[in-house]
Amino acid sequence: MAVASTSLASQLSAQFSGLRRTSPKLDHSLSNSQSLFQHVNSHLRLTSSPKPPRGVVAMAGSGKFFVGGNWKCNGTKDSITKLISDLNSVKLETDVDVVVAPPFVYIDQVKNTLSDRIEISGQNSWVGKGGAFTGEISVEQLKDIGAKWVILGHSERRHVIGEDDQFIGKKAAYALSEGLGVIACIGEKLEERESGKTFDVCFQQLKAFADAVSSWDNIVIAYEPVWAIGTGKVATPLQAQEVHVAVRDWLKKNVSADVASKTRIIYGGSVNGGNCAELAKQEDIDGFLVGGASLKGPEFATIVNSVTSKKVAA
Repeated sequence: MAVASTSLASQLSAQFSGLRRTSPKLDHSLSNSQSLFQHVNSHLRLTSSPKPPRGVVAMAGSGKFFVGGNWKCNGTKDSITKLISDLNSVKLETDVDVVVAPPFVYIDQVKNTLSDRIEISGQNSWVGKGGAFTGEISVEQLKDIGAKWVILGHSERRHVIGEDDQFIGKKAAYALSEGLGVIACIGEKLEERESGKTFDVCFQQLKAFADAVSSWDNIVIAYEPVWAIGTGKVATPLQAQEVHVAVRDWLKKNVSADVASKTRIIYGGSVNGGNCAELAKQEDIDGFLVGGASLKGPEFATIVNSVTSKKVAA
């Protein structure tokens, strides 16, 4: 399994790209380290994974390609009616799980008019059963209105609203216990990347989920570097792949090899129709969580259909 190669790959990748601090002795050989990592990682992937037959999706994980659209706090009844019409008219590849997360007040409208091909997600949920919690929405309410998923741990909830790792982990555990799938978001801020703390931050956020949940069967991990969300900046395919490899390796070491293989790790952060194909070619990128581009039906379809970039010829 390609997962077996991630430990060495993540150790090598830690020497560059702001993932962890480099030692002074290694600074002068930075370019050599990059070349070595690319050569060794390529060799490991090729030797551990035989070339798939035509039409097989080449992914390090064993899960189905997954694309989510996070509409955030955008839209009106009229604009969402147009977006739904566009989504209902596009052709989507069949071997992709597709989810959209409308604003809460429009979930019923979307559920009643959007094709069943696309599932519905909430953008957030409360940490327990509903009650006297003004402004919150409960897992039970999301299920009642037809949602199958919920996004938890998004950077805007972490860094704007102030939710901490442990609180987010508890929210995930409750949602899972009630039968909702969880899109579990992780990611570092720009200053954390520049100070070499990318892995440390992502692993700490992962640990909070791991400490709280009893099963990973219905969890999709979304790596979203905060510095790339809504900024127009996007991690290069190599930068994203480096972190995805490290996340899968962390799961293998701290949860199980089976969970590392089965759990889908998707990328988010200014994904659009122009960059999705190159990102999708990376073996450990199992899909996308899309922001602004998910508000444009044809472009969102292009991103969903980027799964074809993973299909390799015999």
